[in-house]
Amino acid sequence: MSGLIDLDVIAGAKATHRFARLSASKARVVLNLIRDEDLGLARDRLRFCERGAAEVVAKVLESAVANASNNEQLDPDELYVAECWADEGPVLKRWRPRARGRATRILKQTCHITVVVAQLSTDELAMREARLAASGATTGAVSRAARVAASRGEAPAEADEPDETAEIDTAEIDTAEIDTADFDTAEIDGSVDETEIEAGADTDAEAVAEGTQDSDSSEADAAGSDVVDPEKEI
Repeated sequence: MSGLIDLDVIAGAKATHRFARLSASKARVVLNLIRDEDLGLARDRLRFCERGAAEVVAKVLESAVANASNNEQLDPDELYVAECWADEGPVLKRWRPRARGRATRILKQTCHITVVVAQLSTDELAMREARLAASGATTGAVSRAARVAASRGEAPAEADEPDETAEIDTAEIDTAEIDTADFDTAEIDGSVDETEIEAGADTDAEAVAEGTQDSDSSEADAAGSDVVDPEKEI
């Protein structure tokens, strides 16, 4: 654990949770994830951490941020986790009955969790704003600039708004690719030649007639094959 900071020299605030019902070693694993990190990143890591101590540490962090905002009038967007540590607390002793009239002692560890948040320096804020501006992300620097302008009595700079009157370039659409000569207007209008219909009807009637004649002849042949000539049998 790094050296403790002096809150009288660096603007910041702290919060302490005493007698937390977990061991200090488990709390230190989570505290190592957020030490020297920005407030937004520390919150994200605690939100997605699967350890049980993350919930307790998150509450202590939010308490420290509230102290810095209400007592020190600091902007939460400019805070970072300056220090965090966990001290050993008293051990609660419990007993569990076992076989043959014996008992086993159970030790329940406690700890004291402390989180210190401080304000980023001017150089660190400038570096963070430049990094986020290069990536195209928005930060709390816009609100800070608005507050500074309001305190100086100046009008805040307005953000550039997108031009809604931009025209859509339709030159890329090639209408020459659509060839209307391939379309048959006769099929579209639904007009059909009546002579074709009559010719088709005649051919269908002839086919039906031929089919009935063939079926009659086949039935007659089948019936004739069943008739027995009596002279041939004699």
